[in-house]
Amino acid sequence: MSQNLNPFLFIGKQIKDEYGRPIGKVISLALTPNGKFDAVYLEKSDGRFLKYPMEYLKFEGEEVTLLSEIKSKTNALCDQIPLIWRKDQALKDLSEKNKISRELYEELHNNFEGVLNQLRTEAQSLIEELDKEIARCTNEIKALNYALVHLELEHEIGKIDDQSYEMAFMAIQENLTHINKEKEDLELTKNKLSNIILGEKTEESSEPQGEEEPAPEETTPETEIETPLPETPTETPTETPANEEPSQPSESPELPEPPVVVYVKEVGESGVSGL
Repeated sequence: MSQNLNPFLFIGKQIKDEYGRPIGKVISLALTPNGKFDAVYLEKSDGRFLKYPMEYLKFEGEEVTLLSEIKSKTNALCDQIPLIWRKDQALKDLSEKNKISRELYEELHNNFEGVLNQLRTEAQSLIEELDKEIARCTNEIKALNYALVHLELEHEIGKIDDQSYEMAFMAIQENLTHINKEKEDLELTKNKLSNIILGEKTEESSEPQGEEEPAPEETTPETEIETPLPETPTETPTETPANEEPSQPSESPELPEPPVVVYVKEVGESGVSGL
């Protein structure tokens, strides 16, 4: 909200939600002792008076928009979680550079970790609330579609005149537009918060957990491989015919005979080769 804006000028003004649906009128404002605007009182269309924190309101020109509580909480968490996580990482870097003592690092790190755990718990609860709101929108869309079908049927058989039909048809279509916008917005809000949590966990898991010693290379234990000795062929005795004497091995191996060289002489064109 702009510091020069005077919220008192909006008393009696109609206020709408983020999706264009009328909520009620601004009736009064609450201020802190130092004069800071703290909250706004609204008279809703059903006659109830409700108080909303000032940060739930968005002032644009002459229009006032009431932001949903669940979206305001989500936006706050999406800002706080990355900020605390970055501070914790910066603290770790300072410790690794020996710019702060180990004792001081441990104390501040535990504080940041405690805040992060609390924010994670709040974020998870908020995601569950968003799921419920998305389911509510789905049911409302289904109910409005049924209402539209029954309206068409009754108009078709002549139970509803054209003027009433047009008025009811426009009202259903307008509500369908609003509820579809709300559902889409809630789904985007849930995805944004889920990505913040998932991204933080991914960053944590990717951090090296200290300097790890390289794993020793796996070596295959040396085993003595026994080379089998060649088997000595056992001589199988063969029977020698009775009329044959066993051949006696020669003392020296026989040398091969020298090759015979033949010379060929050509005689004339039609000569005959001869020795």
